[in-house]
Amino acid sequence: MKIRIAVASTNTPCDLDGLTDLVEGMEKRGFDTLWLSDTPMTDNVEPILALAVASQRTRRLKLGTNVVIPGRNPLHLAKEMAHLDRLSGGRILLAFMPGIGSPIERAALGVEGVDRNARITRVIELCRAWWGGEAVTAEYAGFRYEGVRVGPPPIQDPLEIWLGGNGPKSIELTGTHADGWLAARASPALAEQCRQGIEAAAIRAGRVMDPEHFGISIPYERTVLDDATAAAVMRRAEENGTMPARADILPVGADEIRTLLRRHIDAGLSKFVLRPMSLHDGWDAELDFLAEHVLPMQT
Repeated sequence: MKIRIAVASTNTPCDLDGLTDLVEGMEKRGFDTLWLSDTPMTDNVEPILALAVASQRTRRLKLGTNVVIPGRNPLHLAKEMAHLDRLSGGRILLAFMPGIGSPIERAALGVEGVDRNARITRVIELCRAWWGGEAVTAEYAGFRYEGVRVGPPPIQDPLEIWLGGNGPKSIELTGTHADGWLAARASPALAEQCRQGIEAAAIRAGRVMDPEHFGISIPYERTVLDDATAAAVMRRAEENGTMPARADILPVGADEIRTLLRRHIDAGLSKFVLRPMSLHDGWDAELDFLAEHVLPMQT
């Protein structure tokens, strides 16, 4: 099983010099992937645009984005991702997300009162049809497509779509429609349970999940963890009516990070996205820390 270590940038500003330093630093040190998240209601950089810039400043680093699907025109999304994959030389990793679900965000995206999982399901089907060269005739969320094609196609065939979520509906949808699972806020015990549920759902749907397509995003601190930060992360980490141990969700220091990764590997996960909760001394120091203590686990 191939272990891959990625880094996620939290609260990424729209700053060219900072983004360039991050992606060039990651490529130089040998990290597998940079992940940027789509957070429409914040000032964080728009990830698709940022990854287009990053693709021109790197040659090996994979480029991943979590994209909030509800509210988007899937035609635009399919073309953007296909062209970004081509511009990057086939280095794009893609996860579809439903968004945070707040009333303010839902209203701003025009998706109040809709089934977001149903929207994701349909967008997956449309994108795959377009990436496969099909002329699509369909109606979706007020959009009407009459024999519409998207070209040229992505370099990757297929361009894989990963999903997240730990709830029953998310697990079922991942098994029936996704190519991989990227979890968050899951202990190794819950991650293993979810992996097994996804594999079972895939089998029921006549599909097979690649055993190397299970991963997790892990927030961490290098040194000191303040109570407010810990409380904010753990508030959303309840599992089956109980609260997991803090070190199972938010490790502090190299030993806890490595221990947690080993436990997730034993649970059947192999792709890890490490997300620093704070940058005490900038990205160079953060990447040096990870390169020394965590990157050797990459295979």
